[in-house]
Amino acid sequence: MGDHLSIDQARVRSSFARAAGGYDSADILQTEVRERLLERLDPVSLSPQAVLDLGSGTGKALPALAARFPQAWLLALDLVPEMLARARERVPGAGLVCADAACLPLAGQSVDLVFSSLVLHWAPDIARAVTEARRVLRHPGLFCLATLGPDSYGELRSAWAEADRYSHVLAFPEMHNLGDALVRAGFAEPVLATEHLTLTYPDLPALVRDLRVTGTGNATAGRNRGLTSPRTWARMAAAYERFRTPEGRLPATIEVLFAVAWVPDPAARRAGPEEQSFPISRLGLRG
Repeated sequence: MGDHLSIDQARVRSSFARAAGGYDSADILQTEVRERLLERLDPVSLSPQAVLDLGSGTGKALPALAARFPQAWLLALDLVPEMLARARERVPGAGLVCADAACLPLAGQSVDLVFSSLVLHWAPDIARAVTEARRVLRHPGLFCLATLGPDSYGELRSAWAEADRYSHVLAFPEMHNLGDALVRAGFAEPVLATEHLTLTYPDLPALVRDLRVTGTGNATAGRNRGLTSPRTWARMAAAYERFRTPEGRLPATIEVLFAVAWVPDPAARRAGPEEQSFPISRLGLRG
């Protein structure tokens, strides 16, 4: 990924902090994806003692997770304190942790389910976040996640490309890269799927307003740090117009990557005749 597309995490934090107050009134996409991700738990046979909502936002998944796993202790983790303040009201008994998904302040093998909806694409290093999820999960734990894929906001990306030279849309992960990250982290039997959703708007200001209210701003390092000129905005708006539907609406295409992956049984891992074994301490992993 080019440096101009790297993610400015301070920008991510400030955008979601500003959005926390009105987030729940505009999270149509987030709600739809969260519900679809929860459905992927329906066929799962799991009785977790501890469930981590990774990137919980305002905590809307917590009541559903509490109802599904009444015996489990729930932990909501998010990068933004203002979001966690809202989550506190959802399930009073849940634990709250303000932390980075790529550096979890949790002991290894301490949770049984990591549920993560529309969070990983905001991580500067997705592979590291996946590795952290694997570290805190114990057998037979499950990682259940949804993240945006590369087709997301393609119309917006294309329109801005005709207007200026700055980056405006994140470089969302490819499905094969996400699958590779899960396997490299040590997950077994990853199952991935992709779904496309289309949001439509009467005009471009309505689309931009929706993005801002939900904190979905431009957090790329190569963004324009100044004000966009009226001429540049007009060029972008004109370029977006070619996507207008016969019904007179402007579309925003969203690609969602879903994945579920299990923690393998450590007893099933044996050194084969062509393999060599050595102490894990030699790998230099942090405790």
